[in-house]
Amino acid sequence: MRLALWQGTSPASDIEAACTEAEAALTAAAALKADVLVLPEVWLPGYNQPDIPAQALPADSPPLRRLAEAAKRRATALVLGYAERDDNRLYNSAACFGSDGALLCNYRKVQLYGPRESALYTPGDTLPTFRLGTETAAILICYDIEFAPHVKSLTDRGATLILVPTANMAPFTHVPRATVPAMAACHGVTIAYANYCGTEGDLTYVGLSTIAGPHGEVLAQAGETPTLLVTDLPPRDPARLSTQSADFRTL
Repeated sequence: MRLALWQGTSPASDIEAACTEAEAALTAAAALKADVLVLPEVWLPGYNQPDIPAQALPADSPPLRRLAEAAKRRATALVLGYAERDDNRLYNSAACFGSDGALLCNYRKVQLYGPRESALYTPGDTLPTFRLGTETAAILICYDIEFAPHVKSLTDRGATLILVPTANMAPFTHVPRATVPAMAACHGVTIAYANYCGTEGDLTYVGLSTIAGPHGEVLAQAGETPTLLVTDLPPRDPARLSTQSADFRTL
């Protein structure tokens, strides 16, 4: 599988601009023969916007249908974060549309970060897996990936690829540099971590979008500016994969 991540600046509540940029990234990823493109957390309308409740979208809203159709036209799967409205509740969500435009997964963030997210969103309560090409995939969002029990739960159920829209801000550079590769190594899973860059309100994003392979190696990592990151997944070597989950002793 060939993975692509788009590391961009916040669309700043401009849904039309966000969709146009996502379509452009999809076009570029498809030209490079990527199988899937991952966008950052709450790409629609932007993670740190003051009008999230007003801008939140139902899962079947026109902007999401537009991007599902874009994925279909380019035959490239798409994962994008968005603020989801479901009746009177908001969720920090991410949808995966397959290369045929079908909705493969709609995931709601389980581990809300800080008082702002907790005030805005209802936490999700499931960790689904789904088939994406040759991989058994799952979605986690930003802070979720820092919790080993969630990663273990997914890999114990066969997940080989975790796609992570994120909005990681300064000073937390240790997450893409150390935590993500360590989680990949300890659980024998590929992790694709797509971050923002630049500033948004009072946040400065660290960039450093990362693809870490199942043996813990960093396969590709962005800097601090807008980047389309593309890499192929290496063959999984059973002799090098962690057996921690099977070996764990409960004391």
